[in-house]
Amino acid sequence: MNYLVQACTDIGITKQTNQDSFVAKVINTSSGRMMIAVMCDGMGGLEKGEVASATLVSAFNRWIQEVLLKVKMESLHEDFIKQQWTNLILENNEKIKVYGKKCGVSLGTTVTAILLTDTLYYIVNVGDTRVYEISRQGQRIITKDHTVVYKEVEQGIITEEQAHIDPRRSVLLQCVGASEQVYPDFFFGVPIQNAVYMLCTDGFRHEILPEEIYHYLQPDNMVNQEVMKNNILTLIELDKQRNERDNISVITVRTY
Repeated sequence: MNYLVQACTDIGITKQTNQDSFVAKVINTSSGRMMIAVMCDGMGGLEKGEVASATLVSAFNRWIQEVLLKVKMESLHEDFIKQQWTNLILENNEKIKVYGKKCGVSLGTTVTAILLTDTLYYIVNVGDTRVYEISRQGQRIITKDHTVVYKEVEQGIITEEQAHIDPRRSVLLQCVGASEQVYPDFFFGVPIQNAVYMLCTDGFRHEILPEEIYHYLQPDNMVNQEVMKNNILTLIELDKQRNERDNISVITVRTY
């Protein structure tokens, strides 16, 4: 499988710093061609959120170099990824907490990562950064938000429409660095050829409609990197015109 990758970030209209961090790489390994992307959203209300998000992205970068590039395909199974990524996230949860205590600040970050191979995708999530799968048949959100309102939607207390405008929509139940305990969610599946896998921070998706995401990011409209970038920037500009107040970051991966 081959991949076209495009990523964009914007500080937005109100923030003084961009607390989002990400990496997206297509890599050639002894086990074949793969794509890995990591998206981290430093906690908006917490100080030094950009330090927390960059710390976790750096940890994933080291893991790519030290582990992923060397692992044999037969070892690349769900339990291996679960163990490796859980350990990485828990270690950095402690690392960020210790740093915060030394500096007298509170900081944290969400994390969402995807590894795409020819046969499987592997996804981990803590917080409310998301992975979407967008194909000619439609779109779906693969990850589940760790937020107060998402939990209430699952419990039937509020509807998805109510959650979208709820003032608590960005209140997290857990994040890396600001939670005593972190419980990553994992998702595994078979990747679709001629699809788009999109990772985004919550600042990207609050002010635009699912129909708008699909219109611009569906695979037939993501034919090369220049078009991909223009489509992403169009949606980011819509966010800003509609007064989105957060940083805005997006990674798109077109499989073919």
